[in-house]
Order: sequence, then C-alpha cells, then structure tokens
Amino acid sequence: RDQGSSISSLVSTLVPVFVVAAIVFLIFLVLRKRYQRVYAPRTYLASLRQWELSPKQNKGAFGWRRQYMALKDEFVMGHASLDNYLWLRFFRMLAAMCVVGCLITWPILFPVNATGNASDVSGLDILSFSNITPGPRYYAQVFVAWIFLAWVMFVITRESKFFVRLRQHYYSSPYESACISTRSILFVNVPEAMRNEDAIRKEFSGVRKVWLVNVPEDLAEKVKDRDTAAQKLEAGEVKLIRNHVKRMAKEKKKGKRQEPNDVERNEPIVVKKKDRPSHRLPKLQFLPIGKKVDTVDWARAELSRLLPEIRNEQNKLRDDRSSVQGACFVEFETVRAAHIAVQKRGIKNKAKITPKEIGPAPENVIWPNIIKPFWKVQLLNAACTAFVYFLCIFWTIPVAVIGAITNIDYLTSEVPFLSFIDKIPKVILGLVTGLLPVLLLSILMTLVPILCNTLAKLIEPTHRAIQLKVQTWYFPFQVIQVFLITTFSSGAASVTAQIIQTPPSAPTLLAQNLPKASNFYISYFILFGLLSAALEMLNVMPLLGFLVLGKLMDTTPRKLVRRYITLAGLGWGSLYPKFTNLGVIALSYSCIAPLVLGFAAMGFFLLYLAFRYHALFTLGTNVSTRGESYARALRQLITGIYLCEICLIGLFAIGVAESKEAIGALVLMVVFLFGTVGWQLWLWGVVRKMEGDFPSHEGGGEAFRGSIQGHADGKGGNHTPSPSREPTPQRSFADRFKAFLFPETSAAHAARMISSNLEVSSRREYTEKEHAEAYIHPAIFRECPVVWIARDEGGLSKREILESREEVGEGLEMTDEGAWITPQGKLEWTENPREAPIWEGDVKY
Repeated sequence: RDQGSSISSLVSTLVPVFVVAAIVFLIFLVLRKRYQRVYAPRTYLASLRQWELSPKQNKGAFGWRRQYMALKDEFVMGHASLDNYLWLRFFRMLAAMCVVGCLITWPILFPVNATGNASDVSGLDILSFSNITPGPRYYAQVFVAWIFLAWVMFVITRESKFFVRLRQHYYSSPYESACISTRSILFVNVPEAMRNEDAIRKEFSGVRKVWLVNVPEDLAEKVKDRDTAAQKLEAGEVKLIRNHVKRMAKEKKKGKRQEPNDVERNEPIVVKKKDRPSHRLPKLQFLPIGKKVDTVDWARAELSRLLPEIRNEQNKLRDDRSSVQGACFVEFETVRAAHIAVQKRGIKNKAKITPKEIGPAPENVIWPNIIKPFWKVQLLNAACTAFVYFLCIFWTIPVAVIGAITNIDYLTSEVPFLSFIDKIPKVILGLVTGLLPVLLLSILMTLVPILCNTLAKLIEPTHRAIQLKVQTWYFPFQVIQVFLITTFSSGAASVTAQIIQTPPSAPTLLAQNLPKASNFYISYFILFGLLSAALEMLNVMPLLGFLVLGKLMDTTPRKLVRRYITLAGLGWGSLYPKFTNLGVIALSYSCIAPLVLGFAAMGFFLLYLAFRYHALFTLGTNVSTRGESYARALRQLITGIYLCEICLIGLFAIGVAESKEAIGALVLMVVFLFGTVGWQLWLWGVVRKMEGDFPSHEGGGEAFRGSIQGHADGKGGNHTPSPSREPTPQRSFADRFKAFLFPETSAAHAARMISSNLEVSSRREYTEKEHAEAYIHPAIFRECPVVWIARDEGGLSKREILESREEVGEGLEMTDEGAWITPQGKLEWTENPREAPIWEGDVKY
C-alpha cells in the first residue's frame, strides 16, 4: 500500500469488469438469435420502407459478423439518418485522436517521466508528470503538447469543415430536399404588420407556401381531453372483454358452463359488474384519489360531449385569419432559398422577424412556446441557465466525496478514524477505490439530464432545440462535476496529510500529486470501454421492454403495435455531453498522464463497435438535430485543449519556485495558449463562411444526379441493399490522403456513397390535404383517434362497438379488426402494422 493505489486499483477494476463484460457479451450472442425484434429489427420490420431495411443476418451466434463487417458507416446515413452516422463518426474520431496521441506522447514522455527523480512516486504514477522535478524535462512536456494539441486542432478543423459540406450535400439530395421541413423555416417575433401572407412573400423571395400560426389553447385542451377519453374507452373495453373471457374460461373449466356459448343460442351476453373496469377522477391530477366511475360509461359520456364541441370549433378556426399570433412557418421553393433567407435575416433585420429554426419537423413543434413573447423567453432562459449553474455548485459535495474515495488510502496513516481501512484486504480496497466511485458517479449523473430536459421544455420551440439546449447545459455540468471537481478532490485528498505536516510545501505537493487523479479516469475508461460497450450490445432496456414491461403494460392492441414498430432512438442532448467530457478528460491528461490516452483509445473504439452494431441493425431516430449535435460536440471538445494547456501552465508556474529553468517552458506554453485562441476565432470565421456559401445546385448535384428515382407508392420499389457490392470505385492512396487533408473532397465522396446505398427513393408526392395541414396546429384538424379493441369468440366486442357508436354518435370510429383475445385471455394481433386500423401511412414531412 506504500507503493500507491494505482496498480492494485487498475488490476482490481480491470479483472472483474472484463469478466462481467465477457459474460454480458456471451448472453448477447445467445439471445440475439431468439429475439430478432430486439437485436435486428431493421432487417425485417414491415413498418420500414424497403430501402430502409438492413441486410438480413446469417444464422448462428456470429451470423451477424459478415454483414457487420461488410457494411460501411455511410450505410447508416443512407438508410437511417445523418445523426446516427455522425454519432459513429464521433467515436471513430475520438479513438483515432487518442491512438495518434499515444504514438506522439508515449515514445517521448514515458522515458522522460519514468527516469525522473521525484520522491514518493511508485507504481504507474512513475509514467506521469508526478515523477519529474522542475527543470529541463519540462521542455519535453511543452513540445509534445505542442505537437499533440496541434494534431487535435487539425482534426477538429477538418471535421468541422467536413460536417458543413456533408450536411449541405445530404439535405440537397433528392430525397431530403423533397421533404417540406427541409425547405421550411420557423420565424418568431413576427410583428403585427407582417402577420399576413402578402407581407411575408414581399419580405422573402422564392416562397412556396406560408402557414400563419394560430395556437387555440382552449381547443387544444379539449382535444387533449378527447384523446384521453378515447384512450380510456379503448383500454376499458379491452379490459372488460378480457375479464369476461377469463371468467367464462374459469366457469367452463369448473364445469359450470357446458352448454354452447351465448352467440350460438342467440341469448344476450351477460357481463358481470366485477368484469367492468373503473377508475377515479381526482380533483387534482397529481392526487390518486377522487370519485370512482365506470371507465367505459365515463369515456362514452365524455366523447359524446366533446366531439360535437370540438367539431364546431374546428370548423370555425380552419378559415379564421383574425387570431394569427406572432410566429409563422415559411416553405421555400428550394433548400438554397431557405438558407439564403436565414442569412438575410442575420445580416439585416429591419422587420425584427427572427428565424428560429430551419427544417422544423411538424411533429416536433412545441406550439405554446413558439408564440411566447421574446422578453418572456429570455427571462425564462436566464433563470433556467442560472439554475443549472447552481446545480454545478450543489452537486459539488457528493461528487467531491466520490472523488476522494479513489485515493482514500493516502489518508489512513494520518487520520485516526480512517485507520480501519488498513485492515481491508487489498483486493476489496481496490474495488472500493476503483469500481465503486465510478458506479456511484454514474447513478448520480443520471438525474441531471432529466432535470435539464424538463427546464428546456419551458422555453424551446421544438424537440430538436430541446436536445441542443440540454447538450449546451449538460456539457459544462459534466466538465465541472465529473472532471474538475473529481480531479481536484482526488488530487487534494492524496496529499492532505502531508500538507498538514508541512504547509509551505503545498504547491509542490499539489504539482506532484494532481496527476494521480488520473487513476480514477483510467478506471472510468475501463468501465465505459468494456462494461458499457458490452451492455450496449446486450440492449438491456429494449430487452426488458419486450420480456417484462411489454407483458405488464401493453394492455391494448395499440400499445402492442407501437412497441413493435417503434425503433429506439438516442437522446443526443444527454449522450453527447457524457462522451464529449470523456474526450475532454483524455485531452486534459494527454501530457501530464499519457497512459490515460491508451485506455481512452480502447474505450472509444469498443464503444464505436457497440454503437455501430445498433446503428446498422436496431436504431431509429426519435429527434433529428440535422447533425447540429455533432457540430456542437466538436466545439465543446476544444475545452479539453484549453484545460490541458492551463493545467500545464499551472504546473510549470508552480515549478518556477524551485527552478528558474521552468520559466522558458511556462512562457512557451502561454504563447501556445494565445495561439489556440487565435485558431479558434479563425475556425469560427471559416465555418460561418462555409455555412453561408450554400451549394447552388439542387438535388445534390453530380453526387446524386441520376442515382435516385422517384416512386409514388411509398414502398421504395424492390430495392434490397447489397453490402457486398462496392458503391464507388476504389480510391488510390493519393486520393485518400487528399480527402484527409481536404474534407470537402471527403464529404463529396460520402455523398456519393449515400446515393449508391439509396438507389430508390420512397418519397411520394404530398396530397393537397397533407401539404395544407403540414404546419397547422394539430388541434384544428386532428380527428378523434380510432378506438381499436380486440374481438372475442363470444361476440362481446361486436356488442360493445354498437353500444359505443349509439351512445357517442357521429365522430367515433371503433373497430375490432386485426386483434383478438384468445379463449385463455391473451391479447394478440396480426403483427403486420400496415394492416392495423391505426396505421397512418408513412408521411414524412
């Protein structure tokens, strides 16, 4: 234990994590073949268009490996979404960055650090900055930092340029440019003088259609109540029928009913009171108490009251132009015209009309927020942001305690009440100081993005904006709490006893021991690289959903279908900050503890492999950020460069007290810091210029021309993606090197791969009704949802449908087609979502 905790902690963390990860991966291999819906839904789901399907996997435990290896990452972009592709590219970039970092730092810094002459340093700590004393060795740290951080800057610059051009190519493709949302812009703060279509058309050129926003709050509340009543009726009817069927089966089994069923005898079906479901009507929604009512009777009464009221109000509002509010959606003729309109508003905005978001999907709009006054949005935004920063302070205490646990063995000799730690076996102590803090920190951090998401819903106009806002808030929280607070608490705890004995030596002791906090992050990368990757392959939550939650919660045909057809998506706002922070940690420790880079490279690569499997075979996209979350992550990654430079400057400054030779290293590092600031300002200017220079071609230019054919049937023809075929000719080494240096060329190549993968377009023309209602508030045109129940052999479902239609009247559509209840009371359906009564087609705005 006198040799430090690095080696014991590393081994004690690595071995159990590796064993658990191997077991989890074996479980995945066993379950994959049995549960195709969990592990390969993109290969067969009927709700997907033909071109969206991935190649079917071969049989056997490793039958997926052939397709997994044959498909390129760009396949995800052409068959799923741009966000999913960039998510894979993010991990691939981080892994490559760390691998090159190892090649740069290890050959130089390992010998320099290992041959240092610092005292009281042992174990893996001899490979870190802790083992060198102020002097000429500092210059090795400086020049290695220059080379490595310059490489990181080049990668970020290249990826930023690549992203801008790739997104422009992607949304200029025939498929994407045909989407209404791709050519549309949400404008807010529209003055009263411009709240008419003529004024909007006069302000912008190339306008195809204008939707003036009217948010009928009273009608929206009634529509919400109507949909709730319809859901209650649906759930209540299914439960009533199942209770009746189960009771009849029990009576038959006991011999009480040997005669033919009531339908065969033409006798009325008798439903006992205990078969009828009921619920309470709480006076306050959050209280589970209130008047108890019959669910079916209550729902019918509510629908009979609400349907005529809603129908009358909808008829009035469809042609009402007097209630227009301060927002509008504008569709342009081309994608380029939409981008020019955004640039125009940014340069000159006399009318004060503000482009809030380009490419808003109608289903993602948060209607109450887009009409909020500008001052109210700004006030809420400031308050919510201040509260998030307050959380950074509030969370410091538990996070600091967790960080101190990683090096708590350093305190045992000086703090009497911790002496019992000396009696703990080394293996157990290694687990406590290595694995336990990582698990505790992971649990603690899960609460924060939930809170950030709740706050963002108060101010942002769309779900995409919510994800980006959560990413903006959650990243600094991750850096401060998961990284900085843990680092300083861990490093300070290592030397607390020595500082108590000799206070004047505090600066030197901190300079020697702060790098020891890297022990925690080595464990952190081991956990994320091995265990998180294995758990990601196992797909735990969808697996539990189908094995456990589905059986408990899917009590109606609608819920069965939704669970079956809904592909899981990733929450970009909460995921990107977590892994961007890992990148920041790797960069920050790259020069003072370069061993971290090796474990980081392994962790990022394993996570890339795991996420790649799901991007190819399981993942959908819940909310599209149009790749903006990736661009934001690149900008946030620059934080790691600054932290690395500031940390080295601080350590060099502390070393100046012992050796004047450290002054040169300090000055050189300060110069590089100013150079980094200049580079970042230059990069911002370059990216803004590229974004303003939108390609003049439509339909993706030569990269796409002639590669995609239009079909009107919505199924995409008979195209089957072929992973074995090379989509484009093989490029020479010179071409690859050119593409690496000039990302515009690489983006064009990726665009050609999209067109090769997506050979047949499923884009069909919008109907006149679909186009007209694209950006109209749903409450104004949405009909009552179909009430879908399950039929039974006794005919009770038919009787319930007739009674509901009679009591509710016009406006209720109710059916029992496509789902049934077995004599044992089990709910089943046809498992063809396109034949389900609730299938709404595959309109993509």
